Amino acid sequence: MAWRGCCRLELQLRRSFGRNQAWGRRGIVSCIDPSAGLTEEQKEFQRVAFDFAAKEMAPHMAEWDEKEIFPVETLRKASQLGFGGIYVRPDVGGSGLSRLDTSVIFEALSTGCVSTTAYISIHNMCAWMIDTFGSEEQRHKFCPSLCSMEKLASYCLTEPGSGSDAASLLTSAKRKGDTYVLNGSKAFISGGGDTDVYVVMCRTGGLGPKGISCLVLEKGIPGLSFGKKERKMGWNSQPTRAVIFEDCAVPVANRLGEEGQGFNIAMKGLNGGRINIASCSLGAAHACVLLARDHLNVRKQFGEFLASSQYLQFRLAEMATRLVAARLMVRNAARALQENREDAVALCSMAKLFATDECFEICNQALQMYGGYGYLKDYTVQQFVRDIRVHQILEGTNEVMRMIVARSLLQA
Repeated sequence: MAWRGCCRLELQLRRSFGRNQAWGRRGIVSCIDPSAGLTEEQKEFQRVAFDFAAKEMAPHMAEWDEKEIFPVETLRKASQLGFGGIYVRPDVGGSGLSRLDTSVIFEALSTGCVSTTAYISIHNMCAWMIDTFGSEEQRHKFCPSLCSMEKLASYCLTEPGSGSDAASLLTSAKRKGDTYVLNGSKAFISGGGDTDVYVVMCRTGGLGPKGISCLVLEKGIPGLSFGKKERKMGWNSQPTRAVIFEDCAVPVANRLGEEGQGFNIAMKGLNGGRINIASCSLGAAHACVLLARDHLNVRKQFGEFLASSQYLQFRLAEMATRLVAARLMVRNAARALQENREDAVALCSMAKLFATDECFEICNQALQMYGGYGYLKDYTVQQFVRDIRVHQILEGTNEVMRMIVARSLLQA
């Protein structure tokens, strides 16, 4: 009976995330209320995102993971709500929202499926890069179909031999008249092989960051191919493959910005990407705090509900405190990035470091509270743990985040 009762509870929680995220059992605002401090407009964005997560994502989250389904139709439904180009300008189909608005939306969506939301965040980053650094012709060529998610995008920076040391990338683009001849490969590319547009960092000049440029490729160009689909611990609703370039002839007209600006473009994209991925971790942690809370209230051991254990009460309190602290740090960094403050890079790095570390610990503690049940795939908590573990690695490892923060302090 305990097994079946808990499974029913899991299903009920999945359905109710969109309605009850912010509220306690008697209509009392919870201390982990994710709408605290938001404007009425932001609360509406959040409500729409929670509802979409509950109705369109959470019911399919386990199946997408198990069968490794890339839910393209669900992505396109999300775009109808404006989630395909959240911080892209409206004249090319974007929603024109702020970085804080974006963080709120990604946090809410991640309660329904972290993996799918994380891909949406990467797609948004690519669309923003084209919107921000592209010419008017490029913006109007690429952004409308990206914002509608008629076409999907992938970000291509990491290579087999250059992960954290992105400035040492080797993929080369040699100019011949009005084209670049592109050769090399990229690794761990989210959406690779299934997406339509590839924002590629490549070497057009000498060694180091100043020799890097940014090209936009479209799927189907001769010489573009893909490696095998990677088998991953989590993030299984989005495919990951190597992207391979063999004498790809890319028009010079597809270069974003000037030659040598690619590394700067890549890093500016990653500043926002770090906020986005931290926000996805917040959504997973928020969901896991609620799952743990309700599990403690229905599970009995030694004749008493787990909720009566002071030890577990203290652990739940610690989880809630970590969640709220991480959320405040992420939202502070989002505001700094929106305002283009001098400390924005360091704050984005701090937020990514703190939120992804703390939120993983929250989800892992929730799994521990479930005991053996938490390790079963019938229960949602284990998927949150698997899906957010990679957030401590991508968009710059958390070790690199420490380096960025330390350099900022030492140079002050």
